[in-house]
Amino acid sequence: MKLGNRKIKKSFYFFLLSLTMLVFIAFVERRGMERNVHKLEIFIQGMPDVHFVDEEAIARQLENEFPVLKPGSSVQGISLNSIEKKVEKHPFVKQAEVFKDLKGRVVVKIEQHRPVARIIRPRAAHGYISAGGEILPTSRNYTSRVLTLQGPMAEELLSLENLSGDHRDLLELILFIDGDEFWRAQIAGLEVDRNKNIKMYQQVGQQVIEFGKPVEIKEKFEKIDLFYSEILPVKGWDAYKKVNVKYNGQIICE
Repeated sequence: MKLGNRKIKKSFYFFLLSLTMLVFIAFVERRGMERNVHKLEIFIQGMPDVHFVDEEAIARQLENEFPVLKPGSSVQGISLNSIEKKVEKHPFVKQAEVFKDLKGRVVVKIEQHRPVARIIRPRAAHGYISAGGEILPTSRNYTSRVLTLQGPMAEELLSLENLSGDHRDLLELILFIDGDEFWRAQIAGLEVDRNKNIKMYQQVGQQVIEFGKPVEIKEKFEKIDLFYSEILPVKGWDAYKKVNVKYNGQIICE
């Protein structure tokens, strides 16, 4: 009998503890729902030399679109999902996370797209290519110093949403240059014709590099590196105007 009583007491205590926890959770949630907005806070993930998304501009836009975000409003009427969707419509926002805390703050965390190249058109709007291959517009407030693309094929890219499909090879070339500290500093721009043949222009040196199509990328850059390390020191920086690396096993200097 004593053993049975102990089990009953333990079950009763466990029931009381569970009931107390449920009441406490419900109380906290209710207090959270009744709490007023104290502050809207915008946090943009730090990224060197990327400042396309402005905290103050985002805050003003959200407060105009969602009056419940203004201090003193009840947090109960806030749709976090609607706010996230609104923020993610910004062309340079890759992802947004919105949440509210027990202090009455509505917090918006933003991850930006990182541009790796800029498409240049002589008499029309330019655009950017992100690290994920997305085609982005330019910004009135900020210009990112990245690799430039020009030429007939480059202009056609602006009509796309992403390069990850038919132009994955070109994106891989851009990412290869961006991912190497030396080439990122040395290769200033690419000229891409309609057949996707590429000419490269340098920051230092006047030689035009005839790269050909964006295939066998690593092997071609090994030949360019050989040109820098073994040919130029002997012949001099002004000896050639053009370097062709598009053929297998050959470096043609003119």
